[in-house]
This record gives sequence, structure tokens and C-alpha cells, in this order.
Amino acid sequence: MNLNAFNTPPKFFFNSLTAFSDTIPTIDTTQQLGDTVVVRGKNNSSRNSKDSSGIAKTDTLQLSKDSLDAPVHYAAADSGVLLIPSKQFILYGKADAKYKDIELQAAIINYNQQSQLVRAYGLNDTSTNLDTKPKLTQGDSKSISDSILFDLKTMKGRTTNSFFNEGELFVHADVLKKEGKDIFYGYRGRFTTCNLDTPHFAFRTRKLKMISNKIAVSGPASPEFEGVPIPIGIPFGIYPLSTGRHSGILPPQFVVSQDFGLGLEGLGYYKVLNDNFDVTTRANLYSYGGFLINVNPKYYVRYHYQGALNVTFQSTKALNQNYLTPQEYNTSKSFMINWTHTRDNKARPGTTFSANVNFGSTKFNQYLLNNPFQNFQNQLSSSISYSKDFGGKSNISVNLNHNQNSVTGLVNLNLPTINYNVNTFYPFQKKEKVGAPKWWESIGIGYTGNFTNQLSFYDSTFSFKRLLDTAQYGFTHNIPISLTLPQLGPVTLSPSVSYQERWYGQKIFRNWDSINNRLDTSMRKGFFAARQMTYGISASTRIFGTYQFKHSSGIQAIRHEIRPTIALNYSPNMNGKFYYSMKVDTFGHVLRFSQFDGVLPGAFPEGAFGGISFGVDNLLEMKVKSKTDTSNNGIKKVKILDGFGFNSSYNLLADSFALAPFNIYARSTLFDKINITASAILDPYQVDQFGFRKNVFTWSGNHPTLGRLTGGNIAISTQFKSKSKDGKDSKSQIPVDPFMTPEEQQMQLQYVRSNPAEYTDFNIPWTLSLSYSLNFSKQLQVDSLSRYQFNTLISSNVNFQGDFSLTTKWKVGGTGYFDFNAGKLQQLSMFLTREMHCWQMSINVMPIGLWRSFSITLNPKSGILRDLRINRSRTFSNYN
Repeated sequence: MNLNAFNTPPKFFFNSLTAFSDTIPTIDTTQQLGDTVVVRGKNNSSRNSKDSSGIAKTDTLQLSKDSLDAPVHYAAADSGVLLIPSKQFILYGKADAKYKDIELQAAIINYNQQSQLVRAYGLNDTSTNLDTKPKLTQGDSKSISDSILFDLKTMKGRTTNSFFNEGELFVHADVLKKEGKDIFYGYRGRFTTCNLDTPHFAFRTRKLKMISNKIAVSGPASPEFEGVPIPIGIPFGIYPLSTGRHSGILPPQFVVSQDFGLGLEGLGYYKVLNDNFDVTTRANLYSYGGFLINVNPKYYVRYHYQGALNVTFQSTKALNQNYLTPQEYNTSKSFMINWTHTRDNKARPGTTFSANVNFGSTKFNQYLLNNPFQNFQNQLSSSISYSKDFGGKSNISVNLNHNQNSVTGLVNLNLPTINYNVNTFYPFQKKEKVGAPKWWESIGIGYTGNFTNQLSFYDSTFSFKRLLDTAQYGFTHNIPISLTLPQLGPVTLSPSVSYQERWYGQKIFRNWDSINNRLDTSMRKGFFAARQMTYGISASTRIFGTYQFKHSSGIQAIRHEIRPTIALNYSPNMNGKFYYSMKVDTFGHVLRFSQFDGVLPGAFPEGAFGGISFGVDNLLEMKVKSKTDTSNNGIKKVKILDGFGFNSSYNLLADSFALAPFNIYARSTLFDKINITASAILDPYQVDQFGFRKNVFTWSGNHPTLGRLTGGNIAISTQFKSKSKDGKDSKSQIPVDPFMTPEEQQMQLQYVRSNPAEYTDFNIPWTLSLSYSLNFSKQLQVDSLSRYQFNTLISSNVNFQGDFSLTTKWKVGGTGYFDFNAGKLQQLSMFLTREMHCWQMSINVMPIGLWRSFSITLNPKSGILRDLRINRSRTFSNYN
């Protein structure tokens, strides 16, 4: 019976075909059983009987010895034929059968239950159409063939004219045999990583063996490009197919450097020690005698902790480019240690431990090749922290910190910094609340203690004695007392009392040497203490204002929110005895110093303070009609200014300089594209010719102004990009690994920045990122005449990064850093890349920087063949 006679061809779903036995009842083919299954066979009516109602009874279905060990799920668009004598079952028309992890799709599927052989064929009249050819899928392996013969019991099979795919490897073989569950043999094969029917490149071989999820091995092979054979060959080929971790050799990259000579970079070995630990070892070797060795062990225990250690030793031997010095080579030895460690919060709730250590030689970054971002990294910092919470009542944190400057060579160590905090508690609050609480029940008391120990030294003149001489420590104790009062309408009042005490391990005294005309500094060690009390009450409120526009206007309304604060504070003069006046130059300038200036944890301010602190914060936003967003009646909120305002204070008890400088700030995001942050310090007092303040307001005199700018910064950043070609959101081209440590992610980001051509998105025609920053400040400095004066220091720079498509297959881009103080580009890198489907070509050029370089790389995109690359690179020094 042909089912195509119906308007809608039915499909058949039999959930548990396990065996065909003689107990299957005969089906009368003259009856219309939903026109679903056609069964041809002998009349076995002798096995049937009828009761008084005429309903036929059958024996219970028994499983034979040749039945399968799992059900077969199948479907067909045309018909299914059951041949009982030969125990065959045939599916016609888009047949689909599933057995365990095997799925077979074909025009015709023939299953022989006695031999457990499955045969699959395509349609003769449309054999050129791959959709009609048999498709076999098992796990990650897929194949399309002219015919398939498969044994469900032994898991062996044979296919002809097969296209086989596992992972990134594509194989076309005249004959493909399956020996067992995971082993394949191919005869007269062509293998590639290009997924096109006619691949751009391939390797031809007579013999090929594959083990699923492990390895593929071929005999002698020769490459071909665009179907044209290349007259070269390889004796054998080994292609890894395993997706998990496995040990192996890391191939190097050949480089040529004017200063280091010929080199092999990245030669190494990756070793998997166990499920939680592995080690990567790499080396850079250069013909002039320089080398670099890197050892990078990693560990990861799920739900407990993870981390990585990166130890690098660098022995530099570079050709001397300065012909004024006699030596032929410049040599140096340097090292770098990086360690990151994080612990899962679920491992020990209430306790945290993390580490981010970056410690090394000052010249290490300077001699790294082809890494302009790290070449200009002059600051290194480290931190190791431990914290513990005591039932939510108090907590303690211990931190070990380090920072060093590669330019000055100064190294600062904080070993350790301990913070202990007692959360605010209410000693007068009743355990059981009865009635309205009294005002004294809302009195809260807290405690914060801090201990700091600091060591400083220059790496070029390090000695243990000097290290002890620079050691200093300090304690800070702070006890805040707060009181929450009922809100007075729109105004919130908050009184406060604070007591601070600082312990010092030394004092510093400055004296003017009139004979040598210089300021000498002496130190006295011991135990010293200073104290400070502060009393205050603050009031804050919020004021709203809205301006409505016409309903037909594009701007519906502008909303302004003002958040003013005012506070009355009083601090007695408890530290005036530690201050003194001292002459600082030959012109008779006198400055006030504290005995604890330059001593941890810092000096308290001089004099009593009894005054007013005030500030205003603002928020400005508007409602506009949106053409794309129909939610909220098509009205969209747009922030004009996220925040802007100022704050300052006035000391009613001071006899001079009563008004403190104004801190002004603003932040905004314009058009959801441009981010702007700005801040400035406005001093209301005038200065003399040397920059020292006078007790005269700037708005007094012949040229009144609101104040003097003594410091500030502004930062502007934006990013633009065109719409994608397919209209979809473009995904990041940077591979994301959730198990990577922050240090590894930073290293990967640096690699992407250094090799942008390898991570180019051709779906986005163009992108542009810009950022600008400006910083200025006034600092007290000593000139050549031993004269103190204030100088204005200004620094500004712009960073840019972008790319655009020359054609659909060519893209050019670059990134750079321009320093306005130096008036030149400090760093520039450019790239040109060609999209070739399964291959890519990238050209990277760095014409500016400590190291100038260019490289040309041609390589397949596949991870299996990522080490098969043609690379040409050159590096040149750029020292002035």
C-alpha cells in the first residue's frame, strides 16, 4: 500500500522494535489500518483463536535470541514493510532510525533481524543531491555516503564514497571501514579542515586510520590547493582528535631579530600531571646567546580553589647598537614571578583567601620582544589577602601588598596590613522590643583598627641593613558613635561622634642648615601617640523639579533632582604641639611641618576646626519619544548628567584660610555612546609669585575670579561600530574560558592586542574606539637655586583602536597611543588581514615603540592544524 496517495504523508513512530518472532499475528492487508504499515507474510491463523465475541486472541510477544539489547526508534515519510519470512524490515522515504547513540538517515533503510545488518541507500534519480544520501551519526562523528552497510552487533561497517566528519577533521574516502566502535580505516582518502564540498586545501593519501576522540594517522600524503596537487609530500601525518587535556610538545615559531639574532620562540612541552594539575614549559632561544625560560604550573580543584604560578627567567644578550661604547653585546639577567590564587566562597563560608603577585626585575619588561603593552608597563603591584567573618559581628582582614616602579627602582612592601572591624552594635537597645523605642536605644558604637608595616628600598642598592632602616609601622584606632533621629519631614538628621588614635614608631624633624643652605632631615625612633575627636551633625534632603513640554514635542519633560547636604562639625586642637615652622630655602620661605609628616599612618591636621561642611549633588534627565522602543507608551528616559556638584567646608575657628578648596565633579553618558568624567579642585585664595598661598580671596582685587584650578582631570571615551552584515549582534572573537585565572585572561588580552589580525570580525565593516585623558596638578618642587616653588604638571594622551574592511575579504586596522607631552606617538601597531575561509593571512606591523617589528603569518584556522603555519617576522630595536 502506497501512502503517498494521502494528502499529508504520515510518519511512523515505533518506540520499541526489538525482534520479529513467529508469535506476531497476521494482519489482514485487505483491511485499512489507518493506511500506516504494510506487512506481507504467511497466514498464521492456526496460532490464533477467537472467543465468543469474535475478537482474535494472540500469544504473548516473546523475545528471540537474536533480539537487540536496546529499542530502535524509527520513522518514515512513505511506508514501512515487514517481511516475516526473511525477518526484514524496510523503511521508504526519508527514513530515520535511532539505536543507542547511532542515528541513520537515508532514502531507504533495510534491517535484517537475523543477521543484524543494516543497509542504507540513496535514491538513484537524485543521487547527486546530498540530502538523499545516507547519513550516519555516532557521537561527534558524522558521515555521508553512497551506501552504508552496518552490523549492530559487532559495531562494524563499510561505506562507499563517504564524506566523514569528526570534530574539525573532514575526510573523503572511496572506501571507509569501521572496525569496532571507535576505529575507522580509509582507502584512497582526502582529509582537510575545510568544511566545503570542494575544499580549498586537502591532503591526499592512500591509507588513513582514525580513532574517535583520540588521533588520526595517515601514510604518505601530498597536499593540494584548490584541487591542484603540490609536488611535495610528507612521509606520515598525525592529527590529534582528542578534545580534553593531553600532554605533548609545543612547537616553536621562527623569528629574526636585529638585536637577538635568529630565534625559536615558544618551544616547550605541556604535561598533564593529574585531573587538577598541569605544567607548561616554554623557552625562547636566540643565536646570539640570549634565552628565556618560562615555567607555568596551574591547578584547579572544583568548588575549592584555583590558581597559577608563572616563573620566567630571562638572559638577554643583545647586539650593541651604540657605537660609542666598546662592548659588542649588551647583557643582562632578569626575572618575573606571577602568582594568582582564588578560593571558592563555598569552600569555607565566611573565610576568603586570594593572591595576585607580580614581582620581578625592573628591566624585565623592557627586553620583551613584540609586546608593546608590557614594554611600557612601569608599575608592578601585588596583593595577598585573607579575611574572616566572626558571625556577622566583626571581621578581620590581613593583606600583604607590594608595588615597585621600574623607572625609579623604588620597591615598597606592606608586610602586613591588618584591619579589624567591629560592626555597629547598639548597647542600650532592649532584647525584646516593647512599645515605642527610646532615642538612646538607637545609639550605635563601632570600632575600626588598622595596623600597617612598610619596608622600602631601591632594587639597585638593596641591603638588609638599609631595609631595616626604612622600616616603619603604625596603628590607627577609630571608634565612631552614631545616632539615628526620626526624620523631620523631608530632612534627615544624623548626629555623630568619632574618636581616633594613632600610634607611631618614629618622628621626623627638619632643620635648616644655614652653612650649606639645605634642609636636613633627622629621625627619632620610639613609641608615640596622637589623638583626635570629632563631633558633628548632618542634614540632607532631596528636591525635585520637572519641566513639561508639549505632548507633540520629541522631548516630553526634563527632570532635575537636587541633593543638598550640610553638616556642623567640631574638632578640638589636640595636635598643635606636634607642628612647627621651618625655613625651607634661601629666600626665607617658611612652611609648617608635623613631626609625623611622612610617617605611617600620617599626621592629623593642625588646629581646631569648628565649621560648616556643605555640598550639592545634581541629577539631570529627560523623557523623549522613542521610535524603536514601544514599551512604556513609547517614552524613553535619557540621562543628561548622571551627577555633578561640589563640596567644601568653612572653618569658623580659623584665623586664616578658613574656606577650604572646592571639589567639583561631573559625570555623564551622552547618547549612550560618549562617557565623560571630570573633576577639579578650585582654591579660593590667591598666591604670590612663587606659588605660595596668600590669605586673600581670588574674587578680591582688580581681576576677580571664582578661584584657582590647582588640580583636576577629565576622561572621555567612546566606541562606534557599523551594523553587522547579517543584522545580528556580533559575538566576541576572543575565546572565552570560564576556568581561566584573571592573570591568564590578562595575558590572553595582551596577546589579542599584539595580534589583532587573528581576531578580526569580518561581519562588522568598521569599528572605532577613542579615549582621551587630561590630568593636571600643582606640586611643590625645588629648583636649581634650592628655591621652593609650585609648578604645574600637565599630562594628556589619547588612545585609539579601530579597523575597517577594504573589501569583503580584506580588513585593515590599528591601535596606538599618542602622548601630547612628548608630542609624538609612543606606541603604534597596525595589521592587514585576509579572510580565506578555512585559512587566514595576517600582517602585523609595529613601526613605533621600544621594539619595531613586522610579521607575516599564513595558517589554517583549525585548531588541529594550528601549528601548520608559514611565518616570517623581523624585530629591530628603537633606542634613541
